[in-house]
Amino acid sequence: MAHLALPVTAFLGAIFVLIPLPSHWRARNYATVSLVFWLFLINILYGINSTIWNDNVRIRLLVWCDITTKLTIGASIGLPAAAMCICKHLESVASGRIVRISFADKQRRMLFELAMCFLLPIIIMALHYVVQGHRFDIVEAFGCQPATYYSIPGVFIVWFPPLLLGTISMIYACLALYHFIRHRVTFAAVLRNSSSSMTPNHYLRLMALAITQVVWQTVLTAIPMYVNIAFGLRPWTNWADVHSDWLRVDVYMLDEFMPSFRTQMFVFFFVMPASSLLFFLFFGFGEQAKNDYRLTADWIRCKVFRQPPRGEKHAKKGFMLK
Repeated sequence: MAHLALPVTAFLGAIFVLIPLPSHWRARNYATVSLVFWLFLINILYGINSTIWNDNVRIRLLVWCDITTKLTIGASIGLPAAAMCICKHLESVASGRIVRISFADKQRRMLFELAMCFLLPIIIMALHYVVQGHRFDIVEAFGCQPATYYSIPGVFIVWFPPLLLGTISMIYACLALYHFIRHRVTFAAVLRNSSSSMTPNHYLRLMALAITQVVWQTVLTAIPMYVNIAFGLRPWTNWADVHSDWLRVDVYMLDEFMPSFRTQMFVFFFVMPASSLLFFLFFGFGEQAKNDYRLTADWIRCKVFRQPPRGEKHAKKGFMLK
């Protein structure tokens, strides 16, 4: 089956990104959980779409495509927004400004992160209809893709917000690294004074993940923007003209694209599973994750295989030896 690697890697990415999730959920790291949510969602959408349209461009599942194309637009905002929230929190912790976090502070941070990671993507998903010249596109091997009327409003609605979030994230990341270098000798004490549950190692891993995500998302936004507007923007005349053929669905076989553009599409696709794998490599081998694995193994041992807990079994053996 052609392009089998696309759905396989996407579904594997969805699995990988969920494995370290429990520890972040328990710590109420809403920005990190939001990052996991959007990575999981986009991998699932990529996997399903690349399975259905693996070697065809048949126009089908119209409602599914209406939903998934909007969610794809949402993910393009949700991912850099989550990375920005992570960088903002890391800068705040490393600066030493936080001495004691009150319940009200935690509530404000939670509301801000949820608004940035979910409310803002919903707003952009709704605004995308303004520059949606037709219903959607279907590309062989990749499935349904969002359609955008390439105009000045399209630039400011679709491409400007991710780039702005990426720029803000890099500013916060640079400040966080500056604070880390300035306090590197006593950084563990700085984290304790800020009432943070993070260790220096966890802090650096989270910082590396956020910066990587910001860089990738900025590149994924900047290159398509350049490709699509390099030959000029279309004039925005009026609503009726832009949406005159809105129900149209355009289809594209891969052979219709230049080899360089096909390569770009595959690279952009694999970035999402790669981001999920990177998240797993950063956080899937930490002490908290290992404890979760042991608890899961014990649960399977007791509930599925009806075996006593490992510690209880060893205790019984020791009693018999006596």
